[in-house]
Amino acid sequence: MTPPAITIIEGAEAPYPAADINIVIDVIRAFTVAQIAFLRGVREIFLVNTTDEAFAIKKANPGYLLAGEIAGLPIDGFDLDNSPQRFSTADVAGKTLVQKTSNGVKATLLALNADTILVTGLANARNSALHARHIAAAKPGCTINIVASHAGDDDDLACAEYIRDIVLDARKLDPETIKRRVRDSRPAQKFFDADKPASLDARDVEHCARELPCDFVMRVDKATQPPRVVTQRLAQA
Repeated sequence: MTPPAITIIEGAEAPYPAADINIVIDVIRAFTVAQIAFLRGVREIFLVNTTDEAFAIKKANPGYLLAGEIAGLPIDGFDLDNSPQRFSTADVAGKTLVQKTSNGVKATLLALNADTILVTGLANARNSALHARHIAAAKPGCTINIVASHAGDDDDLACAEYIRDIVLDARKLDPETIKRRVRDSRPAQKFFDADKPASLDARDVEHCARELPCDFVMRVDKATQPPRVVTQRLAQA
């Protein structure tokens, strides 16, 4: 087959070129949180850019849970923050989340101009890549944007390069190298700073620097308002 045309884009500040597939990455921490939430039984995750949107949805739907961060810190009035460690024990089964974050969610809401939109951290990177490869195999001339939402930071860039190589079946980057790059990245270091806020749990980094076995990808349904993330069974080429 003709390999898909893949572009890696960094940042969450501007609309991205149209593509057949957009894969949006936030390793530390939004889409690691999302995968853990789904593994713990969350039904769907609505994505919003502002706290006002989140609170309005909560007012209309009191059973929904608000989750997210501003500048990495918990948001007053939200039910949950953006910690994979805390999500790993949270009672969220059967719940709907509303997620607002500084990078991953923001980037995703700029990436709706594709037929298929996936979100991922390293935790779901391989599944996301295999799913995209399956779609590309049936679509000659397929174009894929891989968006590393943290501009200039190696956690998302390493994940983007890893996904690219799996889609292209290049096998250049081994998983252990990617995990090390995540642990050594600038966003990870603030979790080990002696003067860090108490809400930054160093255990979050280990959640973000590993792959979690599952049989699904996280797909954005842009037909809803606001858009939502749902799970879809993994398709493999």
